Amino acid sequence: MRAIFGRDVTKDLFVTTDHMRFLSKGRVLADIPNAPLVHLTMRRDFDDMLHSEAVKAGAFAYLGQPITKLGDNSLTLRDGTELGFKVLIGADGVNSFVARTLFGRPFDPETIGFGLEIETPRTTSRDDAVEVDFDAARWGYGWSFPKRKSVTVGVGGINSRNADMKANMATYVSQTGSDESLKYKGQYLPFGDYKKVPGRQHILLAGDAAGFVDPITGEGIALAMESGHHAAMAVIKALELGRPKAALGQYLKLVKPIQKSLDHAKMWRMIMFPKATEGYFRKAFERGSSLQMKYLELLAGEAEYADLRGALLRRIPKLGWRLFKHRLGFRGPA
Repeated sequence: MRAIFGRDVTKDLFVTTDHMRFLSKGRVLADIPNAPLVHLTMRRDFDDMLHSEAVKAGAFAYLGQPITKLGDNSLTLRDGTELGFKVLIGADGVNSFVARTLFGRPFDPETIGFGLEIETPRTTSRDDAVEVDFDAARWGYGWSFPKRKSVTVGVGGINSRNADMKANMATYVSQTGSDESLKYKGQYLPFGDYKKVPGRQHILLAGDAAGFVDPITGEGIALAMESGHHAAMAVIKALELGRPKAALGQYLKLVKPIQKSLDHAKMWRMIMFPKATEGYFRKAFERGSSLQMKYLELLAGEAEYADLRGALLRRIPKLGWRLFKHRLGFRGPA
């Protein structure tokens, strides 16, 4: 927040907690009351803050008017308004019209994730712990995030690997004691399905539109802010050079660390989620305080996936061989 917007995390916008709880089908694997701080917010409130800051900085708002046509140097909004541009940053989400125009489709349906969510009222018995259930969905997880006035409860995972996400959600809602009468909200999640080249010359993609979403946690706000900042810096540099179509080249240099981190996460996901290895991960996580702490540091943005994978493989060396056999399709004795 401070690095990009010059703003501190405030209590009116965020709930801050250091209590994390990890589960497997409702069974507690680890309950950690002194974890690195995690900040949680309601998207509507957070987006309103971002919108206000943009307008203060001189942006013109065209709310409720999505793009219906995109040309090389102009675009058309739903109400017929035409806008010209030298450089365009498409930050229009997972179903990005800009990405669809550039690449024919906004995402790959075989690798895209999908999540369901509700906002359930907080009860007096509910503590401030962030809960993550590794087995609420296949190749995904369930989450229970405390907010100021409610608790965000949801499940998400790779869409093609979950035949009935609604059933997963119903089970998890019941498990968490949430209001079962609430209607689910659904959304696709890139889940690491990022674009190697996030744009074309003077048209850039940022955030979910570029697929910059953590393939394990599904977290995308931090990467959206980071990639959006990089896109803005790339645009500024390209315009200073008088070469708008050089924007993508500038942007690729800046987002390379994001892409590298996502690649590490996708490799590590091959340890957590396949049936051949998930049991090893659960046991190692439950028994290993160092592995738990690395995971917590990762969630707080204080560690990298390469560190986490190394900590896991050092704890259970046999997992490396089992994972290798799984990748080769070997089905002999374990």
